[in-house]
Amino acid sequence: MEQQDRYDVIIIGGAVMGASAAFWLTRMQPGLRVLVAERDTSFAQASTALSVASIRQQFTTAVNVEISRFGVGFIRDFRESLGVEAGVGSLGLRENGYLFLSHSDEGRMILEEVAAMQRAHGAATEVLAPEAVQARFPWMQVEDITAGSFGSRDEGWFDNMGLLAGFRAAARAQGAEFVTDRATGLTVEGGRVTAVTLEKRGTIACAAAINAAGTRAAEICRWAGLDLAVEPRKRTVFVIDAPNARHPDAPLLVDAGYYLRPEHEHWITATVPQDDGPCDPNDFDPDLHLFEDVIWEQLYNRAPGFDAVKVVRHWVGHYAYNTLDQNAILGPHPELPNLFLMNGFSGHGLQQSPAVGRGIAEHLLTGGWQSIDLGDLSVARMLENRPFRERAVV
Repeated sequence: MEQQDRYDVIIIGGAVMGASAAFWLTRMQPGLRVLVAERDTSFAQASTALSVASIRQQFTTAVNVEISRFGVGFIRDFRESLGVEAGVGSLGLRENGYLFLSHSDEGRMILEEVAAMQRAHGAATEVLAPEAVQARFPWMQVEDITAGSFGSRDEGWFDNMGLLAGFRAAARAQGAEFVTDRATGLTVEGGRVTAVTLEKRGTIACAAAINAAGTRAAEICRWAGLDLAVEPRKRTVFVIDAPNARHPDAPLLVDAGYYLRPEHEHWITATVPQDDGPCDPNDFDPDLHLFEDVIWEQLYNRAPGFDAVKVVRHWVGHYAYNTLDQNAILGPHPELPNLFLMNGFSGHGLQQSPAVGRGIAEHLLTGGWQSIDLGDLSVARMLENRPFRERAVV
């Protein structure tokens, strides 16, 4: 194989995680040969494109708060963060906040406990009594809640595809190569990945590989004889019109059994199916019954303005769901130390991509975590069946 066919790093998956890793690798080490292979650059079925594009500080593990602390700053100052000018603008971060509701005394105590941890890491989380929730959001009914945890800054939503496009453009400008091609295999020799096979370009040698394949991450690991506790989980998202409930400054509300946030003059809402489990990675058929059977009654009970509602649009996305603990699986695989994983984000990958891409690049180039210690999210915990659980999965 000729030397020019060899890359320093081949990244499998070119959506937001793969693009972020490519950006950081080529920024940190100019001249590094990085190839990003993405099977479908329309991103029609990518979790990045089908995300509701939100970011929050309200996680129950400190490392996730640290990841989001970096992420929100990166997103807010996107052009400066990328270090480029042409073709990159604001991501339109809308800081309406998140509001998590509790319905028991135990739930209130958990909110208070994790809010203290979040504030210790720089978040602005405050726990509100029911009357304070209603004073801030008078359109809500609060009789059945015990508290609300609200982030008044650094939480909201933004332009998901703008983030992806910016990463890709900046990485290209720094020398990364992006191809539309499907990875079909890994070559493993002497306990290391030595090549990645692509459907069109064939087998290409590499010094390291990164698995950024989203819901198909387990398939890539199986090529090397490795198990990965990540599977696709289907989520049907509804865009609804509620003419009696126009609250564009509302937060992203996380209630028992559903979430809701404003989207211009409409709302976005979704729920977790009762029989939630793995789905075929090609299954994008919507579960349309979920709105009327599960969500609508709960919305009306929370706010009478949802008495008249019409579904105006829907879409289906997949979570790359980590069945062990719903947290990311990051870093080199102990059995193949030059295969790096950035998988299993369980629905919060988009917002974590700036910090995770940086972390993976730092580890690959230096041999360890640098800016943020991501060791709690290591591959080792999966192999040892040692969960590090994130309880705030939306």
